[in-house]
Amino acid sequence: MSQKKAYTAEFKEAAVKLAVESKQSVNQTARELEVNVNTLHTWIAKYHRQQSTKGDGKVGEQHLYEELKQLRRENARLKEERELLKKAAAFFAKESR
Repeated sequence: MSQKKAYTAEFKEAAVKLAVESKQSVNQTARELEVNVNTLHTWIAKYHRQQSTKGDGKVGEQHLYEELKQLRRENARLKEERELLKKAAAFFAKESR
């Protein structure tokens, strides 16, 4: 049976920073650090959860609301563009007959 390795908080933080900031893949980073790739992904996810809930816990929620507003605006714009393109396609289809 394999033993579980105990990693220090400093090692985990450094590993996450290296994985996130480097240009190489997370898999490559995990191999270089001799860490299971799933373990490294877990550390990264935990780090991102901690970053989004720092402070009073509403920072992450506020970020999500801002992202939702931006996505809704983008969705509305894309729907308008799609309708315009439909009309243009119908117009040119009529012209080519």
